[in-house]
This record gives sequence, structure tokens and C-alpha cells, in this order.
Amino acid sequence: MRYYDSEFRPGRDLLCIDHCREGRLEYPAKGDAYSYVEAGDLKLDRRLTHTGHFEFPLSHYHGAMVSFDLDTACQSLSQEMRDFTVNPRSLREKYCKDIDPAVIHTAPSMEHIFGELYAVPEKIKLHYFKVKVLELLLYLDALELPENREEKPYFYKSQVEKVKAIQAFLAAHMDESHTQQALAARFDIPLTTMKRCFKSVFGASMGDWLTQYRMNQAAVLLRKSKNLSVVEIAGRVGYDSPSKFAIVFRKVMGMSPTEYRRR
Repeated sequence: MRYYDSEFRPGRDLLCIDHCREGRLEYPAKGDAYSYVEAGDLKLDRRLTHTGHFEFPLSHYHGAMVSFDLDTACQSLSQEMRDFTVNPRSLREKYCKDIDPAVIHTAPSMEHIFGELYAVPEKIKLHYFKVKVLELLLYLDALELPENREEKPYFYKSQVEKVKAIQAFLAAHMDESHTQQALAARFDIPLTTMKRCFKSVFGASMGDWLTQYRMNQAAVLLRKSKNLSVVEIAGRVGYDSPSKFAIVFRKVMGMSPTEYRRR
């Protein structure tokens, strides 16, 4: 999905920890601006700003959420492990004592903690999850945050709307060639801002995103349009040279267009 309209209100004192495994999430930042959670990031919040419109710029998001009802968790954690000293309320004060979320970008060891949660045999899942949750709490308690953490850039709503319009334009005209200077002029946005904002919103440079999009569309045509030749498909996704198209397709998909169609 491209977006989700949430009506969630917690009604209790929560600490929620979200791990993004794939995809991208857009969330409100300072004032009339947006920032992004991407693969490998961790977001901690109290769900106090979880009502409203949320977008997934890549049309998908995969991840896991560990959520604590603090009134219950602070009492029960000591029963799960004797002498366990981590207090979830202290973690909330450390990371997100205000209403705004805290985002930890590509934190070390985070993939180790969460990566193992995505493929656990059903037989041991409940007990394994308990162990991993305790490990997560210990890790967050020990993690030292620099006093002057460098925040990823955020962009104003008007800038984000323009690069989304540019992305839609490129997708609708993928058989055409447009320079970045021409696109910046067409959508009335400074070239450098356009490049930085596009990469923040979609997680890739404009050129890399367009190449990936073209190859994905070519793959769809190879699967579903048996009456179209590889040369015709190359033209439809913006390549005048079938040989260049074949080289790029192999680089992205790991095989030639002909082999992909056969398989």
C-alpha cells in the first residue's frame, strides 16, 4: 500500500519499538516537515502522534514491533528474569520522553537482535521471543547516545510533494529521457534540493530509482506480454539500444531478459 490512515489512540502508557526490515515510512518531523525511517532503522515512541496519515513512499513496509504497556511491563519483567534491572520507563525517558519519536539509524547489532525474529520455528516462538525482547531491552539500556546526535535531513511538505510529483511523472513517462536540470525547472525546485529530497523520500538517487523501476516494469512485460519482443519491451521502458537494455537488466535481475522470460 502507498499510505495508511490511522485512527489508533493508545489509551495507556506505551513504549513502542519498531524495526524496519524493508521499505520506508514517512513520518511528521519538525513543523510542516517530514523525515523517514528506512531499512535497518529503529523507531521508538509512545504512539502519541499515531493518529493521522502515514505514507510508504516505496508502497511497502516490512518490520517488527515490540510494544510495552508500561504499567504491566514494569511489574512483570522481574518475574521473567530474576535480578533483571532494566526499567522500560527509564528507556522511555532516555529515548522519547516527549511526544516526538526517536529514530536510531542503522544502529550496530540491531540486525542481529531483530534479524533472528523473522524466521523462528513455531514450536519455540513464544519462548524465543521472550529471550530476544529481554536482549533488546538490555541493548537499549546500554546503548550510549552521543550528546549531539546528527539527525538525518528533513524536508518541508512542499518539497516532498514536488519530488513525489516528479517520481509520478518519471513513472508515467519512463520511455522518455529527461535531464535532472529540466525536471528541476519543470517542477520549480532547486536542483540540489531536488536530488537530496528525492533520495531521502525514496531511498535512492533519481537515476538509480528510475533504472530499478524500468527493470521491474520490463520484468512484468516479459512475464505477461508474450506477444512483445525483447526489442519492443526495451523501447517501452526507455532504451533505444536493446544491447544496453540487456546489460542493465542482467545487472539488476541477475539474468538476461530472454532467460528471465523463459524461466
